[in-house]
Amino acid sequence: MWKSARFDCVMQKKLEGKTVVLGVTSSIAAYKAADIASQLVKLGADVHVIMTKAATNIITPMTLQTLSRNPVSVDMWSPVTWDPDHISLADRADLFVVAPATANTIAQMAQGLAPDLLSSTYLATLAPVLIAPAMNCKMYAHPATQTNMKTLSERGHYFVDPVEGVLACGYEGIGKLAPVNSIIGKIVEILV
Repeated sequence: MWKSARFDCVMQKKLEGKTVVLGVTSSIAAYKAADIASQLVKLGADVHVIMTKAATNIITPMTLQTLSRNPVSVDMWSPVTWDPDHISLADRADLFVVAPATANTIAQMAQGLAPDLLSSTYLATLAPVLIAPAMNCKMYAHPATQTNMKTLSERGHYFVDPVEGVLACGYEGIGKLAPVNSIIGKIVEILV
């Protein structure tokens, strides 16, 4: 029994010493970012959350701050320290994750646009990037979205593809955020 408990404890810390910047966008699946942040912390990661302003309408920064155990960044013009967040977080990241990633954020990333803190940090990081799309199935299937994802994939970015299911809008199709365990598994695969 003792060996098993000790093994579990060691396994839980497999991301110790790793910094994950978690970008949260305004998909209805944003509430699942709480579980992602919590699981990453349990694995020993230092988690820093950047939210788009629109995402704060779905889940509060306080929730993600509590679960990540770090301040949550939303506004580029309200830095937490003297060091601009989009540079300091970009430099510290061992992995830059956007989960959930909306079609809008994916388009900004593909086109190199930086209208907010999340996209600015993305442009400033040299860390590997993992994207977990979540959106309406028609938006996901749209040629523009598919082209943008192809562009990002060609840049070497990783994806955890959405799954099929009943979406918040009532449609059924591909666009639902991948299961949290799949996202966590891909993060561990990239970092370990």
